[in-house]
Amino acid sequence: MKNINLLGFVALLPFGILAQFRNLTEPKRLEITINTSAEESAPVISKDGNEIYFVRTFDENNVGGVNDQDIWKSIKNEQGKWTTAVNVEELNNLEHNGLVAITETKGYLLNSYDGKKDNSKGISFARMKNDGSFEKPSKISVNGFSVHSENVGFSVSGDEKTIVISMKSDISNNGDDLFISKLIDGVWTKPLNIGKQINSVDNEISPFLNENGDTLYFSSNGFPGYGNYDIFYSVRKGSLNEWSEPLNLGDKINSSDFDAYFIKHKNQFYWSSNRNAKDSDIYFAEMVMPPVLTVNITKNDVSTFKGNDGSINLELVSGVAPYKYEWSNGGRVEDQYKLRKGTYQVKVTDAIGQTVYKTVQIDEPQPELKKSFRLPEVLFVFDSWAFATINYEDSLAIVADLLKDNSGMVIELISHTDARGDEKANQKLSENRAKAVYTYLVEKKGVDPRRIIPVGMGEIDPSKIWDSKTNTSIVLTEAYIDQFKMADKEHYEYLHQLNRRMECKVVSLDFDPVKAPPAPKSYLLQH
Repeated sequence: MKNINLLGFVALLPFGILAQFRNLTEPKRLEITINTSAEESAPVISKDGNEIYFVRTFDENNVGGVNDQDIWKSIKNEQGKWTTAVNVEELNNLEHNGLVAITETKGYLLNSYDGKKDNSKGISFARMKNDGSFEKPSKISVNGFSVHSENVGFSVSGDEKTIVISMKSDISNNGDDLFISKLIDGVWTKPLNIGKQINSVDNEISPFLNENGDTLYFSSNGFPGYGNYDIFYSVRKGSLNEWSEPLNLGDKINSSDFDAYFIKHKNQFYWSSNRNAKDSDIYFAEMVMPPVLTVNITKNDVSTFKGNDGSINLELVSGVAPYKYEWSNGGRVEDQYKLRKGTYQVKVTDAIGQTVYKTVQIDEPQPELKKSFRLPEVLFVFDSWAFATINYEDSLAIVADLLKDNSGMVIELISHTDARGDEKANQKLSENRAKAVYTYLVEKKGVDPRRIIPVGMGEIDPSKIWDSKTNTSIVLTEAYIDQFKMADKEHYEYLHQLNRRMECKVVSLDFDPVKAPPAPKSYLLQH
C-alpha cells in the first residue's frame, strides 16, 4: 500500500533510543492468517497485545468490494499464534475505513461515517462494548482542520490528549507534512506544523507518537534512506515544533522498497512493507533482549591497622562489553588495589547504557597497643613547628576519625627530627611540633584533649629501612646517612626526611571519660 489515506497508533509504552534497534530478530512476514494476496497495512495492537487491527485493501470480501479499504482483526490464541482475521463489520461501510488507535475503552478511526468525501473526513471515535464490538462512531472536531489532498493520517497519543496529523495543507512545505493538535480544556487546537526539522520538501506520513509525547516515528521519502519510504524517529526538544534531526531506524526495519506504519508493543515491532511483494504486508521483528548487566564483587580487607593493602575485584558476569568504570576514589579501571579502610562506590556502565552501582566497605584490624604508624603528610617548615602544606589536614582528619570510631582509644602523637643541628634544639623542636598537632586536633577537630599525649623524641629514635640486598633492617643513624652526603646528595636528603616524621601510637583502649583526669595545660602550644 503506497499511499493509504489514514493512519494512527496509540503509544503503549515510552520508546527508547535508536540503540533498541541494534539487536533485532530478522524481519518476518506475519502468517497467512493476516497477510493474504490482498494488501495489509497500518497495524494497531491492543494494549494487552492479544489483538491486532489492520487495514486490508483489494479484497473482494471488503464491504465496498475489491477496491475498498476495510478494518480487519485477528486474535492471538493460547499458542501465541494469530488466528484467521475477520472483518470488523460494525466499523466498515462503503467508504475507506481505518482504525488509527485503540485504548481499553474506545477506538479512534478515520471518520468515514457522515457521507463526506475522504479528503474532509477527519477523525472519529467509537466506544467499545462489553463484548469487544464497537458503538457507532462519532466525529471529533479539530479547529481549523483543512487538507488539500486525499491522503490524511492520524496518530493518537497514549494519554489521548495529542493528535499528530499527516496531511497537505496551505502551510505545508510542499508534500504531506506532520501537524500536531492538543486537547486543551476539552477543545482540540488548530493543527500546528511540526516544523522544517522534520517536514521535508517531500512527504512525511504514518506518524506514531509515544505515550510521553517526546518521541515521534514517521515515514518519509524526503530524507536519505534505503528505499522509497523509510521509517525515521525524532525526539522532542522543547515546544511542539522543536524536534531533533530525524534518524533512520536502520536496515533491519527499512528496505529498498516501501516501509511505513511503524508501531511498537513492548519489545515487539510491527510495520508495513512491500519488500517481497507488489502490495504491502505486515512485518514483525522482536528486540533481542541484551543480557542484564550483572556485577559480582570480592574484596580483601586491609591486613594491618592503618595499612593500605586492601583491594576490590569486580567480576562482570553478564552485560555488553566494553564497560566503563567510575570509582568514588577517582579510579577508572575494573579492579582497585592499595586501598585503605573506607567505603568505596563504583558505577559500572556497559556498551548499551545499562548501569549498576555497587558499594564496598574495606575494613581493617583493630589497632594494636604500642603499635605506631606514620602520618606521612604532616610536614613542617624548616626549623619550625608551622605546618608546611595543607595536606596535613587530611592526615589529621584520619586521626580524628580514628578516635571517633574507637571511643576507648588513647594515643601518643610522637614527633621526630633528623640528627642534624643541636640535640637540645631538636628535642625542643620535636616537642613543639607534637604540641602543634595536639593543639590542632583539640581546637580544630574537637578531640577530647585527655585522649592525646604529645611526645617529642628529638633525634634519639631514628627510623628504620629494609635493605633488600642484605635482607636486613637498617637503622638510619647519622653515621649511616653521612656516607651518602657527597656520593648521593638526593638519597642523603631522602634518608634524613625519613627520620623527620610524625607518628601515632595507640597506648590505651579503655579510656573512661568519667574517671580520666584533665589533660595538662602544658600540652597546648603557646601561640
